[in-house]
Amino acid sequence: MAEVKDTLKELEERMNKTVEFMQTDFAAIRAGRANPHVLDRITVDYYGSATPIQQVGNISAPDPRTIMIQPWDKSLLKPIEKAIQKSDIGINPNNDGSVIRLIFPILTEERRKELSKDVKKKGEAAKVAIRNIRRDGAEVLKKMEKASEITEDDLEDGNKKLQKLTDKNIERVDKAVEIKTKEIMTV
Repeated sequence: MAEVKDTLKELEERMNKTVEFMQTDFAAIRAGRANPHVLDRITVDYYGSATPIQQVGNISAPDPRTIMIQPWDKSLLKPIEKAIQKSDIGINPNNDGSVIRLIFPILTEERRKELSKDVKKKGEAAKVAIRNIRRDGAEVLKKMEKASEITEDDLEDGNKKLQKLTDKNIERVDKAVEIKTKEIMTV
């Protein structure tokens, strides 16, 4: 039975990582409000190494539609500006010589619907990944039972717990999709 618990713990970690990855993806989707997390994937060339923007300056949101980046080293203003322009966030940075401002336009209804569809697709992809983890776990449990490492009752109990784990994580995905869609559709 200890083998089953270890297997379930490992599968739970994989499912949690899947949900966390999806939520990280959601954070990068801009919903009309200035969210500093849209910069999470952007890196700047800082003395020859790709460094996340968060590590080269202070990032703040002075109002709901503006992000302000104040680099600790003023020589990084141009590289930060270029990195933002190359990224896929679709916002042109304003450089005033000491800070960079990103002003988020109000999203159109059409763009909101596109973003909602994208969120739902990412949610579905996460659910598929969770179901694949469940399938892999069920196969591992079957192999353990065939090799006489666990009993048939342990197999059945393990599969029930695996299904509960899967249901719980799919529910988390659905809730996250619902929250993000509501955030996007709120004008």
